[in-house]
Amino acid sequence: MSANNVWVFIQQDNQKIAEVSIELLCKAKELADQLHVETNGVLIGHQIQEEAKKLIPYKVSEIFCVEDPRLKHYTSVPYTKIIVELIKKHKPQIVVFGATTTGRDLAPRVASHLKVGLTADCTDLQIGDHIVGNKEYKDILYQIRPAFGGNIIATIVCPETRPQMATVREGVMKITPLDPHHKGKVTAVPFSLEEKDFPSKIIEKILEEKTVDLKSAQVIVSGGMGVGSRENFELIRQLAHVLGGEVGASRAAVDAGFVSKPHQVGQTGTTVRPKLYIACGISGSIQHRAGMDQSARIIAVNSDPEAPIFQIAHYGIVGDLKEVIPLFIKVFKSKN
Repeated sequence: MSANNVWVFIQQDNQKIAEVSIELLCKAKELADQLHVETNGVLIGHQIQEEAKKLIPYKVSEIFCVEDPRLKHYTSVPYTKIIVELIKKHKPQIVVFGATTTGRDLAPRVASHLKVGLTADCTDLQIGDHIVGNKEYKDILYQIRPAFGGNIIATIVCPETRPQMATVREGVMKITPLDPHHKGKVTAVPFSLEEKDFPSKIIEKILEEKTVDLKSAQVIVSGGMGVGSRENFELIRQLAHVLGGEVGASRAAVDAGFVSKPHQVGQTGTTVRPKLYIACGISGSIQHRAGMDQSARIIAVNSDPEAPIFQIAHYGIVGDLKEVIPLFIKVFKSKN
């Protein structure tokens, strides 16, 4: 058993692994390679070992599985106890969680028990050095996240305590290709839990089906305040429909009531990486760009030639979107 490894808390919901956990395993492998250590995962639930085995090809060295029928669904107290005890025993140097509702509940509890720092909602993780006075800390975790409403990017370090902990936003880390020949193992960890470890119980779980799936969309057409009205936003929907894509929006458009919150892209919305992102009437504030600037191709339509969105767009069209979008639709339909 090796200490100082990089760990990922692997979230499961109804025995299905959360995609953010796979993203984090890939990033953890990158960090572990820089530190010359291994990547480990922790998976808690019931009848989950088969799911755990599917994660090994992401170049994971070992996944610790804790199973109990009472752990099928996430509850704060027993999950916290398990993670804390495993960390104390194995002493990883980095532990990361997805910035989901589960991760945002669990990570602060673990950090509080261990009396270590925690950076929330990171958009990047890097390894680097840090100097405080005459003391130099080598190979520590740079925990990078937007701050002050997204107007600056802050790099936060916790050099003196271990493990270094962070929650990471969904969709910001790339999933690397599988290696079917990678050798790793799934280790069942016996863990004794008492009735007092379950002060709360889930009586019923109601899942609401998502009507908007921006994360997996290959084409996204987004509208901003420049669309002008809820009625004009129908143009965005029409273009998205003919392209077989999803409808996105800036925060300003959502706040104005043009479209509902699930469509929001950006720092306070969803981070996306589609093959094609069309930004219509979006000025391109740093908060919005943080959620879509990794798109493979970006087309911007804006009447303001100085709009910041043009700085990251691969193709820019200066014009009235009420004229440009119908032309887009007409041309695309004529090709099919």
